[in-house]
Amino acid sequence: MAAPTLPGPVLCVVGARPNFMKMAPILRALAAHVPPLPTLLVHTGQHYDADMNDRLFADLRLPQPDVNLEVGSGTHAAQTAEVMRRFEPVVDEHAPACVVVVGDVNSTLACALVAVKKHVPVVHVEAGLRSHDRRMPEEINRVLTDQVADRLYTTERSAQANLEREGIAPGRIVFVGNVMIDSLLHHRELARAPAQTLRAAGVDPALLDHRHGWGVVTLHRPSNVDDPATLRGVLDTLAAVASQLPLVFAMHPRTRAAVERAGLWPLLDPARVAVLPPQGYLEMLGLTAGATLVLTDSGGLQEETTALGVPCLTMRENTERPITIEQGTNTLVGHDREAILGAVAEILLGRGKRGRVPERWDGHAAERIAADLWQWLRRT
Repeated sequence: MAAPTLPGPVLCVVGARPNFMKMAPILRALAAHVPPLPTLLVHTGQHYDADMNDRLFADLRLPQPDVNLEVGSGTHAAQTAEVMRRFEPVVDEHAPACVVVVGDVNSTLACALVAVKKHVPVVHVEAGLRSHDRRMPEEINRVLTDQVADRLYTTERSAQANLEREGIAPGRIVFVGNVMIDSLLHHRELARAPAQTLRAAGVDPALLDHRHGWGVVTLHRPSNVDDPATLRGVLDTLAAVASQLPLVFAMHPRTRAAVERAGLWPLLDPARVAVLPPQGYLEMLGLTAGATLVLTDSGGLQEETTALGVPCLTMRENTERPITIEQGTNTLVGHDREAILGAVAEILLGRGKRGRVPERWDGHAAERIAADLWQWLRRT
């Protein structure tokens, strides 16, 4: 007897760097499922740095995309519209069984909108996360994607309460855990040695030999880097941190451009702050796993540090990942210099948050998605 099949492929969408880490374990789990679920990988090209793309696909052992829309950058409206325009013919051509979108980038919402208007089921992985800050474009993407999604996979139990409060029927929601942690656990043994990463960037790895270790910094959100006065305050605070603990700053192109425009390079002493270009997944995993602390505005790093047990100071006023504060290693510090320096002092005294790994952040979230998706698609 022939194995049951789906009416079309599971069309999986990636657009920007965080999507790659989330989609890699999903693709592995769909392929390993019995029976395997056929997939079609579409890269919208929202993240368009060719070198970084190739590196991420290699690090994560992602297959090369079946389709690359090559959208590139633009305003939120222009980018979202262009993704929609280029994605619609792909849906028409391949008649997928469903469209799987992950996270909260513009590609997530754009492809969900195309699919739902084509009457193709939409599956949202990492549904229900809320910062409750509508000034963040990611929050708008999250809320709207969840409203049109047919199947919503959540990373933490509080996400279900958010969704139900917004009128989402409980039967559409499944708590599976965190696919970002699937990637982390799968690749941890492959992480690059921090000294090797610095050496490859032309930085003396002796910077890492400080008695307190090192800290990792990533900052890219407009609230931290777009206003010159705010950025000056942020860098001045980082300089104060670096006087106690050397920092490895993997600097986003947006941040680098803002630093250059404002003439703020003198605030970053190269003897205390190693400024690196954006790093690959395995390089960042090695740096983060070995760090004494992380200073960031990244949602993904809030999750990864919780899984790794590394104290994280998040330079934002809110987070869509409250479980990293309630159970994990994360502390919101905003731009408050005293709060940041006080938290750093506590960490250097060995009193930083260690937390615990949240429920179902066990490396098997993608397997749960594959099992549920197969059953759900057979019923729809």
